[in-house]
Amino acid sequence: MEALLPVLKSHPGPSILVCSLIFRVAHGLLQRLPVPKVVKQDAFRSWKWKNLSVSMVHSLLTGIWALTCKTYQPYRPHTTYGVLFIYFIFLFSGYFVHDAGDIILSGHARGSWEFLLHHALVIWCFLYALYTQLYVAGAVIALFVEINSVTLHLRLMLKLAGAQSSSMYRINKLANLFTYVMFRLSTQFYLTWFIIHNYSWLDHGGYFLVSMMVMNIMILIYFYRLLRADFFPRPDMKLQPAADSLN
Repeated sequence: MEALLPVLKSHPGPSILVCSLIFRVAHGLLQRLPVPKVVKQDAFRSWKWKNLSVSMVHSLLTGIWALTCKTYQPYRPHTTYGVLFIYFIFLFSGYFVHDAGDIILSGHARGSWEFLLHHALVIWCFLYALYTQLYVAGAVIALFVEINSVTLHLRLMLKLAGAQSSSMYRINKLANLFTYVMFRLSTQFYLTWFIIHNYSWLDHGGYFLVSMMVMNIMILIYFYRLLRADFFPRPDMKLQPAADSLN
């Protein structure tokens, strides 16, 4: 397993592109699964369903791997380093490259600019970690948010399928609220606190603090939208896929 590491570290950019191809292959394979009829009837819903299918696979793998890394070795965001961590960051950096490419090439960049901004910040931070071997564990901690993404993606897929009144949707919206607070908000705020608390000695702390603050604003806006849509809905509220998902 460690034999491949020098190659990856020597060429992090191309290695991430190769990893993105893995998710592109997964995208193709997932197209063979059945799709609800209501989704097939609309071009945007059909694209979004395909995009979310890959995102769901990514989130499941990321959540399990992040928990495995935490069990494997206790860590501090700035200094902890491990082979398992490095492979983890390479693979899932590839996902964000794939997803950004899918959004752009499918012609949905204008309506999904928030996600492209999010992906750009994540990719840049991950590249820094891979090139410098710093903040590797911090990148792993940041990916704990993908545990929440499982319920977020399931929520939107149920909405795309017109299943908002189902018992699964009602159960998932409670699970989604819990995981949003536990894994997304808590993770982001912990990393923000760590950067502020250790700002005086961290490498390029200013850049990471700005990046975290931008993402904090985004996730708070999404949290407000989530609460408004699922717990305090307006009578005239309609399905808004681009606003309701978070990759």
